[in-house]
Amino acid sequence: MELNPDLQEKKQFLIDGLKKTYKSQYDAIQPLPYIKDRLYCVDKVFVEGGVDVCLAPELTPGTRGSWERLESYKSIYTDFRLKSKRRILQGEPGYGKSTLTLQLAYDWCNDVSNSPMNNVEILILLRLRQLGSVKSLYRAIKSFLLFHELRVSKHELEKIIHSCSSVHIILDGYDEYPGRDSNDNDDVHKIIKMELFADFDVSLTTRYLPGYLRKETMRAKLTGFDDKAWNEYIRKAVVANNDEAVEEIKRRLYENSILADLCQVPLIFVMFAHMAHDQREFMKFKSVTEFFKHMIRCFYDHLKQKFKDNRSNELYLHEMEHHELDKIAFEGLNKKNQQLSWIKTGFCQRVGPELYDQYISIGILVEEDVVSDDSIGNNVLFTTMVRFYHKLFCEWYAAYHLVTLVKNAHDLSDMLRFLDPFDLQYLFRFACGLDPNAGKKLINHLKRLPGGDKFAILCILEQTGDVNDIMDSVKELCSHRVQIQKVYSALLQRSTTQLLEIASKHNIPISRVDLDYCSPRVDESGLNLILQSGLSLSILSSLQALWITDRDGRLTNEEFADILSYSSQCTSLKELLFVGYHMPDTIPVGSIPSSLKSRNVKVWSYTDSDGNRRLNLQTGQWQACDICGKLPGEEGFDGGRFYQLSLAKLNQARRK
Repeated sequence: MELNPDLQEKKQFLIDGLKKTYKSQYDAIQPLPYIKDRLYCVDKVFVEGGVDVCLAPELTPGTRGSWERLESYKSIYTDFRLKSKRRILQGEPGYGKSTLTLQLAYDWCNDVSNSPMNNVEILILLRLRQLGSVKSLYRAIKSFLLFHELRVSKHELEKIIHSCSSVHIILDGYDEYPGRDSNDNDDVHKIIKMELFADFDVSLTTRYLPGYLRKETMRAKLTGFDDKAWNEYIRKAVVANNDEAVEEIKRRLYENSILADLCQVPLIFVMFAHMAHDQREFMKFKSVTEFFKHMIRCFYDHLKQKFKDNRSNELYLHEMEHHELDKIAFEGLNKKNQQLSWIKTGFCQRVGPELYDQYISIGILVEEDVVSDDSIGNNVLFTTMVRFYHKLFCEWYAAYHLVTLVKNAHDLSDMLRFLDPFDLQYLFRFACGLDPNAGKKLINHLKRLPGGDKFAILCILEQTGDVNDIMDSVKELCSHRVQIQKVYSALLQRSTTQLLEIASKHNIPISRVDLDYCSPRVDESGLNLILQSGLSLSILSSLQALWITDRDGRLTNEEFADILSYSSQCTSLKELLFVGYHMPDTIPVGSIPSSLKSRNVKVWSYTDSDGNRRLNLQTGQWQACDICGKLPGEEGFDGGRFYQLSLAKLNQARRK
């Protein structure tokens, strides 16, 4: 649609107005919340973490689907296999969803040539948590993105947008959208269902999936930082190319190995990296609770430096006593639908104006304007909402109140009915770390939950900070096969991998690990197996057997060689089995590590079509073997069942 000259001019006003708003947002990245005067442009700190894309969706809950790792987030928009008008970008809190949207906004504003936003005529980026009762997209654009541009009306805005050759809409934070669980047929829901702007490209970021996605919606998942991303961020945003400083920060991270899992969360790693660089004396942490306590102390210490001694004493008292903040945080999490933001006036009244101002100054709390429910027509009113800097901070303060309740409770089941440890793992870990007596009650409660036994072991470690206190439990766990299944929750997978790594570091034999439908791949360092969930499994020196199962899985020569290389570094490994995988026909002898040959590690596979086959490590050829991977002529070879095997029999043997 051709625009008249007047609207053509206003189209430029619109574009300039959008760029002005986005610049104010992407120029205000704050890695350390308590240092208000250290702001960065997003392009100076943005580092890509892992991105997986769903090439074939799960048909029913619990089925495996087909996910693939992308080299870059840009492939979400440029890979021909992923062509779609609707894209969902999933990720847990702190995994960089909002930062990615700001990077896309930066690219658009600055005409970055290799960006997928380069040829987009109009980019609309809205933070859904701010929308309140606003149901119209045009009203939201006018209220939040063009509030300073009076020359473009809402009616003109609609005409201009529909005249554009390409429009990309980014809706950030569906899980925080006030209307997410309603049946209202507002513009956001219409857009997701392709009932509105079906020809526009739309990206939606969220923790969880809306229940009414169309089948053509493409899904991607942010999986966090790995070692490569850690390196890149330190060099880009903390110490430039100072190799010595890079190694010092990484040394401090590895010294605090209990934090390695937590630092997969980009937001937490960013804070860790800056703190580790700024502080000459940096503690060694035995638990996540210790680290978080230290981090909160740093927040307060920075504020104390701005005041005289008498104010410092007052701040110390407030640092120790925060009962009302604890209660608010707990009430927000202990609901069927969690509340993660509050109206400022009510929040301030509960904690008191003085404490409220301190929490804001320190960076524990942040404010944000949202459209008020009292808005009528064009009369847009705003309400200031307050939320914790990150959900982990909410869990930290809620843990204090949880401790108080648990110590005085007889039956925890009813009291904790809305507190899912598989969603709020750090709430439980913090509570166990803060108070041993409450921790004992919580650990007993966790042990009774499906899959809770492994998480309970981690909570014991959090409680004592001493690995020796969980050694008996770890030994018992590793004396049997340990399963990590694709259908396991992220918490159960994470707990299991952490316990395996603890066992390996303390030379506890791990009899067997089964990776079931986890689609493992080896990272660029060759030191970690990356599971489909994005979690990593480092080299396990005490691992004796590794079984990897898939259905109709396929490995290239390079992928198989990578797994052989990883396995060769597990120095106690005796057996490597692939179930359901179509293996490369022949393996280049040069890609078979010499250590596997010298230790005569048994590498074998099973499929319905090929039966049992074992890899000859000297020739790279596959040879038929029995159900236990024994070759003809080897001691214990079962010739009677050699050619009469089925997957059911193999699974029966595995269960034994």
